[in-house]
Amino acid sequence: MALVLHAEKGSRNAYKSLIAAEYGGVKVEHVNVVEKVSVLETPDGPISESNSMARYIALKGDNTLCGSSVYEYAQIEQWVHFATTEIDEGIRRWIYPGMGAYPHNGHYVHMRVASLMKLLRILNSHLAKGTGYLVGHSITLADIVMTCTLHFGFTRILMKSFTSEFPHVEQYFWTLVDLPNFKKILGDVKQVKSVPDVRMFKGQGGELGEIETREMVVN
Repeated sequence: MALVLHAEKGSRNAYKSLIAAEYGGVKVEHVNVVEKVSVLETPDGPISESNSMARYIALKGDNTLCGSSVYEYAQIEQWVHFATTEIDEGIRRWIYPGMGAYPHNGHYVHMRVASLMKLLRILNSHLAKGTGYLVGHSITLADIVMTCTLHFGFTRILMKSFTSEFPHVEQYFWTLVDLPNFKKILGDVKQVKSVPDVRMFKGQGGELGEIETREMVVN
């Protein structure tokens, strides 16, 4: 039985599983659904939550996406958690108010942006002294989850004027999205050049709001 992924086309939830399948040589049928919860049908039963689905596929494949030792597995899980609960959360808390998903509050949004910058500095520092990957010397599930998370930001709200503060993150992201297994799923990735709701931030949050607006200026 082939695995069947029920997830919205073009979502990072789908990307994680589909890229993991490419690396593992696992056959996955993708059914496009517009639902809040994605589901992976397996011979053992259904699995939800995007990281759990990608992890299941990674473990089914013939690869080292989950590491070559217990220690590497733990490190991978650490970065998967960081990508999901910290980086992804920071991006969503910035972008969703502009989409009308949350009430807009300039000071609150600035706090989220400042928090995201701190998190990206942590990632940037780690990549600066590493191997080009988050764990070990090859692609792991941590890289897949992190890249899909960054893709969500780079293509929607993280403009060059913002990401240039994190050169190692930029190099990491653009190197990985250009790899064949990533490119097959993501296609040609283009960084967002403007933020539609940039004017919402002007004059809000005092001095902090001015800093935020400057960082978001459209080139």
